[in-house]
Amino acid sequence: MAKTKSLLTDISLKGLQIAPSQIRGAVRIVPLLRQQVQGDLRLLRRSYDEDIAVVSLEGKITEPGMKYFSYVPHGLVMSWSDDGSPVASFGGQMLKRDGKSFNSCCASVRLMHRMVKRESSNQLRFLPLHLAMEGFLSLFFSGPDIAWSEYSKYALSHGLGSRYESSVSGRYIAGLEDALRVFEIHERQVGVLVFVAEALASAFVVPTPEDYRALHTSLLEDFYGELIYEYSLMYNTTYPMALSVDDAQIHSLTDLRGAIAKMRADWASFQGFMAEGLLQRQIQSQIVYTAGPFQMQRFITNLLPKEENHIGEAIVRDNGELEYLKTYRLSAAQTRRVYLLSQLAKYKWNIDATAKALGHTRDELVSRLEACGFGYLLNQQVRDAARKKIK
Repeated sequence: MAKTKSLLTDISLKGLQIAPSQIRGAVRIVPLLRQQVQGDLRLLRRSYDEDIAVVSLEGKITEPGMKYFSYVPHGLVMSWSDDGSPVASFGGQMLKRDGKSFNSCCASVRLMHRMVKRESSNQLRFLPLHLAMEGFLSLFFSGPDIAWSEYSKYALSHGLGSRYESSVSGRYIAGLEDALRVFEIHERQVGVLVFVAEALASAFVVPTPEDYRALHTSLLEDFYGELIYEYSLMYNTTYPMALSVDDAQIHSLTDLRGAIAKMRADWASFQGFMAEGLLQRQIQSQIVYTAGPFQMQRFITNLLPKEENHIGEAIVRDNGELEYLKTYRLSAAQTRRVYLLSQLAKYKWNIDATAKALGHTRDELVSRLEACGFGYLLNQQVRDAARKKIK
């Protein structure tokens, strides 16, 4: 078991270099280059063709227990070496069949076991981004621990019950497919920061440049929040941002090299600032799996209702270097929902104490829970009383 001190507390691009961005329409893609590629960790995409996946989170897929339902276009297979030696090329590896599939009425279904599943001594399969989303959906899932009279019998017996969130496939983000098709991939590139109308949509990092080239288009199969989808439809350009070299200061090739280096450093600094809602932001992490010198973790940024918030997953080397990262930007509605749940949990699901902490009356908090889709947690008398007061 990994120690608590190994948990990520922020997202740092240690070992990575931010390169000048490329722009097409409202999509800005910022390349991330790795300064030193180790080669002892590799990722491979495993494609799935089914319409929906059912992932068992507890026990076998055929047994009762908690399940995760979603469209899952692909998984990632992680292979690593314990002694730092390079991992063999994927073309020479034997890969196991993952789960079972069958056709049910008008849809094909894949049955899978666990979000993260060990397939051999040094091989692990996980479901990218779904690992983070499943953790997000399970936050405060058990509901009240105390049988407060305000809560429904369902909430006291089943907690939040069936939680769900909606998102949009990357193929529906206007301009993203075109941008990924035409943009240059750098020699040492291992990741990207994706902005849509200057809003950070996603951060994606993999261990090696070869992995990135193979997974470049997988960004289209990721899912994105409502805000990113709307921005891609509303805007067709980015903010004008330009840097140039002052001719009057250039007297030699040395001066030119220095000026270009400074310009690139300024670009990197500014683009890092654009992503400050994720980078260097305080996060809450959970270790999902320890694989040799690597830790797989999922995280959520500290919740700020009026600012951007992200969930994600990462693989971190024991020296703190980021080997894998994938993030999802929460919509305002998703943030409001999980923030309300976090406050209820903080005050032990006491309605009056939570309302006071949030600066609401009891009835205003009940109305807010209704608006966020959590009205079913409360008994009907409490809901009816609040509805009359608010009117």
